Amino acid sequence: MAQTLYVAREPDASGFIDYTADEHAVWNTLITRQMKIIEGRACQEYLDGIEQLGLPLDRIPQLGEINKVLGATTGWQVERVPALIPFQTFFELLASKRFPVATFIRTAEELDYLQEPDIFHEIFGHCPLLTNPWFAEFTHTYGKLGLSASKEQRVYLARLYWMTIEFGLVDTPQGRKIYGGGILSSPKEALYSLSSAPEHHPFDALEAMRTPYRIDILQPLYFVLPDLKRLFDLAQQDIMALVGQGMQLGLHAPKFPPKTKSHAA
Repeated sequence: MAQTLYVAREPDASGFIDYTADEHAVWNTLITRQMKIIEGRACQEYLDGIEQLGLPLDRIPQLGEINKVLGATTGWQVERVPALIPFQTFFELLASKRFPVATFIRTAEELDYLQEPDIFHEIFGHCPLLTNPWFAEFTHTYGKLGLSASKEQRVYLARLYWMTIEFGLVDTPQGRKIYGGGILSSPKEALYSLSSAPEHHPFDALEAMRTPYRIDILQPLYFVLPDLKRLFDLAQQDIMALVGQGMQLGLHAPKFPPKTKSHAA
């Protein structure tokens, strides 16, 4: 497993995590900036979740505060994890309606990008939509499928996750909006994803599974849901049959340049 320079903070006996003033300041900078950027760009379901969570602007929230809201809305919880966790642990958590959150925050020097998901990415990017039953059901189903999938199948499932939960767009009566947490927590990607620069494809689960990606660049294409309920509908379908088809058909050619040390997945 890849190494990280970040170390997740440990809670005390009561579950409280004591962050430094500098760490709270980073949170304030990130959330204040990002709330302005996503205005008019985030989907309504996400904004509803932001309102329900009531995220503080001046400090990093405690996981118990998030759990109180998620538990009352969809029965989900967040769980503290180290910076990076294995696929198996990730699927086990999702299958039991627990969303992993690494309890560290990026440094001021890495405000705009870091490869490891920190507490800002997980809480701000993903937790608001975990208050939505459609999104929550899809995430739960995804975890259960991944738990029993083979190593080869998990790679295809990972691409589906990337193209939906991390980097998905959705069409709404108010126009095309963002629902993917990787976009919602990134200032550059939030602006770029809705521009005319990348390709926008109607969502197709099989095509998403067959589309290579790189984690260290702005995405060359995004899949667009017709509405958020499409995720719930997908959760009722035989996703593993689609994985089988994807494995037979193979990957599409990547839409990005190769790297010497590849980050493609």
